[in-house]
Amino acid sequence: MSMHVKKLQTLLEKTSQAGIYHLPDSGQAAVREAAAALGFVCFTVDLAEETRLESVLIKLGQVLDFPDWYGRNLDALKDCLTDLSWCEAPGYVLIIRRAEALHAERIDDFRRLNQVFAQAVDEWRNSDCPLWVFYDLRPDGLAWLPTLA
Repeated sequence: MSMHVKKLQTLLEKTSQAGIYHLPDSGQAAVREAAAALGFVCFTVDLAEETRLESVLIKLGQVLDFPDWYGRNLDALKDCLTDLSWCEAPGYVLIIRRAEALHAERIDDFRRLNQVFAQAVDEWRNSDCPLWVFYDLRPDGLAWLPTLA
């Protein structure tokens, strides 16, 4: 295990630091390796060409293997993200790849999605369990996202 992965492992354990970050594509393998070493569940969702919130919610439900009761709306997404009882772990990592189309064409939906992610991160933080959300894109509108590499 490289020193970089060990540093990421130490960081990922810090529930207080969990949040929504920019992660360059070059850092994804190291984050996956660090998460696996910690026993965290790591999901990778590819949103290439997804421009509608409805299709993003369906894709999230499929990749995260949400239960049958998942209603494919933002409230149901929050409910599922803050439960995750079907894949219990000491922490969770969600890597979202290629969300450029959603960000470019539906910025309000993109913001609403991230509000749900932020609420879920906060709820897990209150349970002392980290939930990390990483985006591999960095268009101008995401300049507010800190970078983790």
